[in-house]
Amino acid sequence: MAISKKQGIAAGLGVVAVAAIVGGIVTAVNLNRPAEAEAAAPAPTTANVATDDIHWVHLDEPVAEAVAALEASGFEPVEEGKLTVAHSAYLPPLGYIPEGETEAAGTEPNIGSLIAEALGLEYNPVVVAWADWPLGIQSGKYDLITSNVTVTEERKELYDFASYREDLLGFYVRSDSDIDKIEEAADISGLKIVVGSGTNQEQVLLAWNDELEAAGEAPAELQYYDDNAAAVLALQSGRVDATFGPNATSAWSARETGDTKLVGLVPGGWPQTANIAAATAKGNGLIEPVSIALNALIAGGQYDEVLETWGLESERIETSEINPPGLPAS
Repeated sequence: MAISKKQGIAAGLGVVAVAAIVGGIVTAVNLNRPAEAEAAAPAPTTANVATDDIHWVHLDEPVAEAVAALEASGFEPVEEGKLTVAHSAYLPPLGYIPEGETEAAGTEPNIGSLIAEALGLEYNPVVVAWADWPLGIQSGKYDLITSNVTVTEERKELYDFASYREDLLGFYVRSDSDIDKIEEAADISGLKIVVGSGTNQEQVLLAWNDELEAAGEAPAELQYYDDNAAAVLALQSGRVDATFGPNATSAWSARETGDTKLVGLVPGGWPQTANIAAATAKGNGLIEPVSIALNALIAGGQYDEVLETWGLESERIETSEINPPGLPAS
């Protein structure tokens, strides 16, 4: 059972900030994803998504190869027999607290729960403030985090990673817009685009504007809104042509409201590419069993079911890799 269209996700969802870390610095993402400056993570929020309509994907039995690898690794969980998984909970589809509930739901919690099931461990989720997970993982307070963490070369010095999604930024326009493609600098000439100040996506647009101006073409006009609802209203009223931010929450909003459509994807670390990954403390032995578990989930179809449930098929990867190339240190 997929998420119901009747849930009525707020129009501002696609441009509201969620938390992530870029280049080893705590940042807020979506419209506001500073590339260099620290930003305080918001408190966990609830979302009006009916609990009965939330579809959790489960495994029928543990993955034997992953269980064997875990036993051979020497890794000892924080709590015996359990996998303690940290999540930040802000917005669908990544992670949020359903109304009336206390535990997080979304793609990241479901990936975490599936990893636990594959390893033959009880899933023990813990909702943490975004700024708190790095020390919590390093100190062994949490075994693993699955919370939209991008792999970076700087982070790889402290954590081991097993990838499970592409890190993508998305251009979204009104569903009835004549714009059907934004993939390169030429496609934004003369457009008014909502973007967050000091963000990764702003850097992309500024670089593309430099290309346009060097070619004698009109640059895009970047629009900055402090109020996310006002940005959505500007798009729907035609005062701006597009929004540009992390794809996941915008994809969810587009599917649930039908008000917007995707017209282009750009790697989250443009011009470099990077993946979203599960992270654990460096060298503790857990990451190989986790990667085996993730690849079993990919092969078994449970991984695709999670992505399809939450509308993130575009962020699919073919194989989970241990410590794949990450974004370079800033």
